Amino acid sequence: MTKVFIDGSAGTTGLRIYDRLSARADIELIILSDDKRKDIEARREALNNCDIAFLCLPDAAAIEAVGLIENDKTVVIDTSTAHRTSEGWTYGFPELNGKSTDYSLVKRIANPGCHASGFVALVKPLVDAGVISKNALLNCFSLTGYSGGGKKMIADYENSDNALLKAPRQYGIAQQHKHLKEMKQICGLDNLPTFCPIVAPFYSGMEVTVPLFVSQINGNIEDIKAVYKQAYKSGLVHFNDNADEQGFLSAAAYAGRDDMEISVHGNDERIILVARFDNLGKGASGAAIQNMNLVLGVAEDTGLEV
Repeated sequence: MTKVFIDGSAGTTGLRIYDRLSARADIELIILSDDKRKDIEARREALNNCDIAFLCLPDAAAIEAVGLIENDKTVVIDTSTAHRTSEGWTYGFPELNGKSTDYSLVKRIANPGCHASGFVALVKPLVDAGVISKNALLNCFSLTGYSGGGKKMIADYENSDNALLKAPRQYGIAQQHKHLKEMKQICGLDNLPTFCPIVAPFYSGMEVTVPLFVSQINGNIEDIKAVYKQAYKSGLVHFNDNADEQGFLSAAAYAGRDDMEISVHGNDERIILVARFDNLGKGASGAAIQNMNLVLGVAEDTGLEV
């Protein structure tokens, strides 16, 4: 039986990983009592005695946790920002890695950011295919449920009478969002995109959109669809050529799920690329468990909602 330790199990991502794994007969969870959760020696022991460690921690604490591991056995899946562009870490988006990554040999996996997951799923295949140039100046806006902001934001939205929380709110307005670095590096772009993340008053779900002018790409809307159909033949990302809810696309369509839908819309002049998924699913805990499943050599959707 595989021993798993979730370091930071009290946060939203950690809790959802715990919920998914606690129902599995092939997983033994190492659980620290409340008074030991932040005890460095208790954490050190758990990190070194487990087969797989999920880090659901702030960046500095995640770096500290990796430093506590004293063996070459423990596989680390880090859901923080700390290692997503670090040398020696596998970027944990299996659909992009294809068969080039043998997960049975991987010891360090950086789970993608939620917004970044949608962006790289949309952009990287098109850059690789030459449809989007590496020096392109791209824009992206992303709608997310408030659960992505953690316990404090959840409490604010669910217990506050603040009228400003009743409507969508744009953030990251200084263009310094922590996902930007991986969005650029993983896609192989020369420039950071202009990024407009928006948190809205619903619990979970995400809709990432990248708009394009046909005059600025190498191809047309059918070429883009062809790339996606080829890129997403398997895994938890799928292309949907009929995504249309009577002229609308809801950001909550994939709430509670662990997969992702890719779709393309527009005309001969202007195109929008859309990724819909759950910010806590394929955008966080679902992706982390998918990566664990690949390490274990079991079906990648084991224990997930797809």
